Amino acid sequence: MSDAVLQFPGKVSTQAEALHQCTVSVHDSSSSACAAVAREIADLIRDKARRGEKAVLGLATGSTPQDLYDELVRLHRHEGLSFRNVVTFNLDEYWPMPPDALQSYHRFMRESLFDHVDVPPESIHIPDGTLPREGVAAFCEEYERRIRDAGGIDYQILGIGRTGHIGFNEPGSARTSRTRLITLDRVTRLDAASDFFGERNVPRQAITMGVGTILDARRIALIAFGEHKAPILRRAIEGEVTPTVAASFLQEHPRVAFFLDRAAAGELTPVKTPWLLGPIARYGSRWDDPTTRRAVLWLALKLGKPILKLVEEDYNEHGLQELIATRGRAYDLNIDVFKRMQRTITGWPGGRPDGRAQEEPYPKRVVVFSPHPDDDVISMGGTLIRLCEQGHDVHVAYQTSGSIAVWDDEALRHCDFASLFAAAFPSAGGPDADRVLEGIRRFVAVKRPGDIDSPELQRVKALIRRTEARAAAAYAGVKHENVHFLDLPFYETGRVRKARLGERDIRIVADLLEAVRPHQVYAAGDLSDPHGTHRVCLAAIDEALRRLADRPWIADCEVWHYRGAWQEWEPHEIDMAVPLSPDEVDRKRFAIFRHQSQKDKALFPGPNDPREFWQRAEDRNRNTAVLYDKLGLPEYQAIEAFVRRGPLPAARTRDSDDGE
Repeated sequence: MSDAVLQFPGKVSTQAEALHQCTVSVHDSSSSACAAVAREIADLIRDKARRGEKAVLGLATGSTPQDLYDELVRLHRHEGLSFRNVVTFNLDEYWPMPPDALQSYHRFMRESLFDHVDVPPESIHIPDGTLPREGVAAFCEEYERRIRDAGGIDYQILGIGRTGHIGFNEPGSARTSRTRLITLDRVTRLDAASDFFGERNVPRQAITMGVGTILDARRIALIAFGEHKAPILRRAIEGEVTPTVAASFLQEHPRVAFFLDRAAAGELTPVKTPWLLGPIARYGSRWDDPTTRRAVLWLALKLGKPILKLVEEDYNEHGLQELIATRGRAYDLNIDVFKRMQRTITGWPGGRPDGRAQEEPYPKRVVVFSPHPDDDVISMGGTLIRLCEQGHDVHVAYQTSGSIAVWDDEALRHCDFASLFAAAFPSAGGPDADRVLEGIRRFVAVKRPGDIDSPELQRVKALIRRTEARAAAAYAGVKHENVHFLDLPFYETGRVRKARLGERDIRIVADLLEAVRPHQVYAAGDLSDPHGTHRVCLAAIDEALRRLADRPWIADCEVWHYRGAWQEWEPHEIDMAVPLSPDEVDRKRFAIFRHQSQKDKALFPGPNDPREFWQRAEDRNRNTAVLYDKLGLPEYQAIEAFVRRGPLPAARTRDSDDGE
């Protein structure tokens, strides 16, 4: 039995008729989706074992299947799932790539799965990234032969890239393609750049199973999470079948399922605009207030009309007959939605001192969690300044050091300053400091791309980010004693790939919350962060709040999610809109500029967006204001948007990985 919150056919016509056999399962979380896939795999392995047969698995790599592998390891350790009858074939490997490199898929699979289960080493097959070029073609033919000799792949796990690639089958890959050496698309290399500390260090080629090899599998499960996957998933699932999007060939497979979280499914028609397919109850929706608001705002923006100018013909002619039949006249709907959107606008994010209920505290204690040292000012700098100016007791908690996002040259520049400072003030330096600084210089001189920084260099980079964060927070008005550096352990690996969220991470967050006992918490809901740090940091906050659920102060604590660095909230999602004047936009920009190490060109700017972070933030804030204006609401220079978090879910029963 599936625990998906929504299931529907993969490709539907406007009459809601299923045209293909693929199904889509939408889950509340990535862990829930991965648990569902793990159950299918476990059932397959056990069924094959009872019959004395091998279970042949096709495996994927990357951050997406990490929760899946964690669950399979848990099933092995705690529920006796044996992998002795399992044969595995991995999809791909970079070429050239030594197997022990940090970015190697050989290493990833060992660390994520193979070292923790009892799969026989001779049953593991991964493309060889060490082959000479002249040996690759023969190896690929042999790889295909080994899959055939194993009886074919029973269960193939897939992720999806922003180009629509499955494996490394880039745009243009034929349906009949087999295992081969392929040149990577630039978008793919940009997406991988953070793992390799820069695009120039990403291999240009890879060995990959072909589309035809993948489609030969008897069962296929594609898993994908996050808003950044939503556009390509819509093309893969609902678009035409085309070599331009290799994943679209999955529509032709008789047994394929897509396991998605809500964010990844966000652009699919049954999720985004189910009214275009007929009665929305077929897709798990009902005409409650959130769905009604989403439909009315969609209609207004589609037609370029303010909300209050929509008429019944507009609803009838654009698939919303059911809405007005259920909820009443267009006139009344328009007014209700307009008033709801109007109430989101406030210049007092902590509440007005002269307009609050008698029992509402003022000033409030506020905690702003910032995953990286600059997310607070990038995403909600204007609101942060207002909260401080309006007299609230504002604390900022920087969850990670951000040390890997500092260029070596920047670190050396600060080392030079430290040397000059020590020379100018001899009592502040000494031989130990000189030795450390010289060691850092020697390390950087021989450092190779992708090497982990020495502990001393990591510390210097962390201090750079820390001083920048202090300067930005001070500019915004945060008191020095209210700036907290949590340095969550999961982040401090020195690598782009982090450890799993652990008990210490959660305890550190919970201790801060217990110490401050905030009336408001602001947290990053910007889950398109390509490094995954935002997602892990939010999970730490959620779990800490769950554990503190019995504290008296929790009942009065509001939790707000912000975005801005990678994506912005859609108008129908917004619960609080804080308008910014032109002067406030300038002040927010100057706060961001305090992060000099991220200025001009950040080390990890994310794929396919050449703008600096301050430019992205201003553009998104401006665009939100433009959307409000188009809907007939007041016109502002910019708006920072927030979503109020709903009730906390029940505490997890699964043990937390200690992440160390």
